[in-house]
Parts: sequence; structure tokens; C-alpha cells
Amino acid sequence: MPEPFLSIVIPAYNEAARIVGSLEAIQEYARSKAFPVEIIVVDDGSTDNTVEIASRQPGIRVLRNLRNRGKGFSVRHGMLEARGELLLFTDADLSAPIEEADKLLAALESSRADAAVGSRALQRELIGDHQSPFREWGGRFFNLLVRIFTGLRIHDTQCGFKLFRHATTLRAFELQRVDRFGFDPEILFLVQRLGGKLVEVPVRWNHNPATKVHYLRDSLHMTLDLLVLRWRALTGQYQN
Repeated sequence: MPEPFLSIVIPAYNEAARIVGSLEAIQEYARSKAFPVEIIVVDDGSTDNTVEIASRQPGIRVLRNLRNRGKGFSVRHGMLEARGELLLFTDADLSAPIEEADKLLAALESSRADAAVGSRALQRELIGDHQSPFREWGGRFFNLLVRIFTGLRIHDTQCGFKLFRHATTLRAFELQRVDRFGFDPEILFLVQRLGGKLVEVPVRWNHNPATKVHYLRDSLHMTLDLLVLRWRALTGQYQN
């Protein structure tokens, strides 16, 4: 098999009910490309048969966490194992349709950026099924905190659809410390801290009510992760 140009990493936890449809859509997308694509599922200690189902799909590489570690840990695991020149991670429910990756690929090429960040905030008319108003306004408030604590000028860090250049951003994943849902700001902060360029790209997106995010609990953890991120940066714990 030729070395992949694009690696697609899908973190998965108890996704048996929907993983087949998502993988079939991703495989169809991969077949439409003129370049080689590898597809990696990272199982985060699922208690259902996610691993068995994903392993039966042709051309899918399955990695396993020995126990449930969190989305951030799973994305890091997949990114460090991926072989592509470009690395995409996407949520298992494909809230952002996989075809939207073309926008990230084009933006990375045209801007010569190191990471392309899928965004729901730049063109909200692209959102099909919305979250509740409470969740949407909570997301905007969290993004304000991200801007305060990290200096990032990204309008939406939490959309689970991002593309990275392997050569220039892998170090950020090696330095990553956050294991759960608060990992996105840390990764983008580290890419920028290491001299990388970020570009934000509006994408189509639909809220899935089966989301694994527990709003109140995970929002608190994500806010604490921002505080700890700032402390690590100030005390020199992120060594280049």
C-alpha cells in the first residue's frame, strides 16, 4: 500500500449503533480521492461491540485504548499513529459531513496554514439542526474564555472537525496533556505557540442529540482545563 496522503482519525466510544454508516460514508469519500487515504478508528474502551463492528469493515485500522481515557486522549493516540502528510480528525457521528473536509483541504493549501479548524460560528446559516439555545450561548461564552486564557482568535474551537499538517503540528500532539473534551483549545494553543498558522473554515454541521457531551459536568471540566493550560504555559511545562 502506498503511504497515505490523508489520515482520517475517528475517536469512538460505544458507537456500535452508528459506526457502520459513518465508516461507509468515510470510505466512499476516500474512494473519490486521487490520493491514498487511511482511516483509523480509535476505540476508547467501549463496552459495546464497537471494536468488532469497526474491525469487520474493509480497509479500517482499529486502535484500542486499554480503558476509557477520553476524546482528547483518543485523538492524540490516533494522530501519533497516523502516517499521512495531512491528519484529519472527525467525530464518529459525522456532525460535520465528511465531504466538508474538502473545504479544510482547500483552505490549508490556499493559506499555507498548519491547521484548518472547522467552524460553526463563522456562517451559522450552515448549521442544519441546532443545539438548544442554552447550549449555543454556553458555547459562545466558553469561546470567550478560550480567547481570554489562550489568546487564540478562533471563533469556534469545539467543532470536532480539524485538519493538521503532520510535519509541523505533530509536536503539539506530543505535548498535549488534556485527555477529555477540553483538548481542542490546548492543541490549537500549542500549534500556535510552536509557530504554526491557524485558519478557521465555516462548515456544514448538524447537532446530534446522542452526543456524548454531558453539558454541565463537561463544561466545568473544560473550564478547569483552560485554567490549568494557562498555568502550565506560565510555569514552562510545555517544553518545545
